[in-house]
Amino acid sequence: MNFEELCEIAEDEVAMIVKVLPDDVKEQAEGCPVSYESKPAPDDGLDEDILGLFEGASLIDEPGPDAMPRIRIFVENLWGYTERDEQDFRDEVGTTYLHELGHYLGWDEDEIADRGLE
Repeated sequence: MNFEELCEIAEDEVAMIVKVLPDDVKEQAEGCPVSYESKPAPDDGLDEDILGLFEGASLIDEPGPDAMPRIRIFVENLWGYTERDEQDFRDEVGTTYLHELGHYLGWDEDEIADRGLE
Protein backbone atom coordinates (compact mmCIF):
# COMPACT_ATOMS: atom_id res chain seq x y z
CA MET A 1 0.00 0.00 0.00
CA ASN A 2 1.41 3.40 -0.88
CA PHE A 3 1.54 6.58 1.21
CA GLU A 4 -1.58 8.13 -0.34
CA GLU A 5 -3.64 4.99 0.31
CA LEU A 6 -2.42 4.81 3.91
CA CYS A 7 -3.32 8.47 4.44
CA GLU A 8 -6.79 7.94 3.00
CA ILE A 9 -7.45 4.99 5.31
CA ALA A 10 -6.07 6.90 8.31
CA GLU A 11 -8.19 9.97 7.55
CA ASP A 12 -11.30 7.79 7.24
CA GLU A 13 -10.57 6.10 10.58
CA VAL A 14 -10.04 9.38 12.39
CA ALA A 15 -13.22 10.83 10.85
CA MET A 16 -15.23 7.79 11.99
CA ILE A 17 -13.86 8.12 15.53
CA VAL A 18 -14.60 11.84 15.74
CA LYS A 19 -18.12 11.20 14.48
CA VAL A 20 -18.95 8.94 17.45
CA LEU A 21 -17.30 10.99 20.19
CA PRO A 22 -19.56 12.65 22.76
CA ASP A 23 -20.60 16.08 21.50
CA ASP A 24 -18.42 18.05 23.91
CA VAL A 25 -15.33 15.98 23.10
CA LYS A 26 -16.16 16.00 19.38
CA GLU A 27 -16.21 19.79 19.37
CA GLN A 28 -12.81 19.90 21.08
CA ALA A 29 -11.39 17.22 18.77
CA GLU A 30 -12.48 19.20 15.72
CA GLY A 31 -10.37 22.09 17.03
CA CYS A 32 -7.14 20.13 16.79
CA PRO A 33 -5.76 19.62 13.27
CA VAL A 34 -4.38 16.22 12.31
CA SER A 35 -1.53 15.77 9.86
CA TYR A 36 -0.72 12.48 8.18
CA GLU A 37 2.95 12.00 7.53
CA SER A 38 5.13 9.19 6.32
CA LYS A 39 7.72 9.20 9.11
CA PRO A 40 9.30 11.93 11.20
CA ALA A 41 11.94 13.96 9.43
CA PRO A 42 15.49 13.26 10.60
CA ASP A 43 15.78 16.81 11.94
CA ASP A 44 12.57 16.49 14.03
CA GLY A 45 14.54 14.95 16.88
CA LEU A 46 11.94 12.18 17.28
CA ASP A 47 12.35 8.43 17.51
CA GLU A 48 12.29 7.16 13.96
CA ASP A 49 9.63 4.56 14.81
CA ILE A 50 7.17 6.89 16.63
CA LEU A 51 3.52 6.26 15.69
CA GLY A 52 1.94 9.57 16.61
CA LEU A 53 2.61 12.82 18.40
CA PHE A 54 0.66 15.69 19.94
CA GLU A 55 2.37 19.07 19.69
CA GLY A 56 1.38 22.47 20.99
CA ALA A 57 -0.74 23.66 23.87
CA SER A 58 -3.32 21.33 25.35
CA LEU A 59 -6.74 22.64 26.29
CA ILE A 60 -5.60 23.14 29.89
CA ASP A 61 -2.38 25.01 28.99
CA GLU A 62 -1.99 28.71 28.42
CA PRO A 63 -1.75 29.05 24.65
CA GLY A 64 1.26 30.86 23.30
CA PRO A 65 1.94 32.24 19.84
CA ASP A 66 4.00 29.17 18.90
CA ALA A 67 1.81 26.64 20.67
CA MET A 68 -0.76 25.84 18.00
CA PRO A 69 -1.97 22.31 18.71
CA ARG A 70 -1.79 19.49 16.21
CA ILE A 71 -1.72 15.73 16.10
CA ARG A 72 0.77 14.05 13.80
CA ILE A 73 0.06 10.50 12.62
CA PHE A 74 3.00 8.66 11.04
CA VAL A 75 1.25 6.29 8.65
CA GLU A 76 4.23 4.38 7.29
CA ASN A 77 5.44 3.70 10.82
CA LEU A 78 1.98 2.46 11.73
CA TRP A 79 1.87 0.31 8.60
CA GLY A 80 5.16 -1.34 9.55
CA TYR A 81 4.17 -1.66 13.21
CA THR A 82 1.01 -3.54 12.23
CA GLU A 83 3.02 -5.79 9.89
CA ARG A 84 1.11 -4.48 6.89
CA ASP A 85 -2.25 -5.83 8.04
CA GLU A 86 -5.00 -3.43 6.96
CA GLN A 87 -7.41 -4.12 9.84
CA ASP A 88 -4.64 -3.90 12.42
CA PHE A 89 -3.50 -0.66 10.75
CA ARG A 90 -7.01 0.79 11.00
CA ASP A 91 -7.25 -0.24 14.65
CA GLU A 92 -3.84 1.20 15.52
CA VAL A 93 -4.58 4.48 13.74
CA GLY A 94 -7.63 4.80 15.96
CA THR A 95 -5.72 3.94 19.11
CA THR A 96 -2.91 6.34 18.22
CA TYR A 97 -5.31 9.16 17.40
CA LEU A 98 -7.25 8.72 20.66
CA HIS A 99 -4.02 8.62 22.65
CA GLU A 100 -2.79 11.88 21.11
CA LEU A 101 -6.25 13.42 21.45
CA GLY A 102 -6.02 12.61 25.16
CA HIS A 103 -2.87 14.72 25.35
CA TYR A 104 -4.69 17.55 23.56
CA LEU A 105 -7.47 17.33 26.14
CA GLY A 106 -4.83 17.74 28.84
CA TRP A 107 -4.61 14.18 30.09
CA ASP A 108 -1.23 12.86 31.22
CA GLU A 109 0.04 9.34 30.48
CA ASP A 110 -1.65 7.85 33.58
CA GLU A 111 -5.02 9.40 32.72
CA ILE A 112 -4.69 8.17 29.14
CA ALA A 113 -3.89 4.65 30.40
CA ASP A 114 -6.81 4.77 32.85
CA ARG A 115 -9.10 5.43 29.90
CA GLY A 116 -7.61 2.51 27.91
CA LEU A 117 -5.99 4.75 25.29
CA GLU A 118 -2.39 3.59 25.55
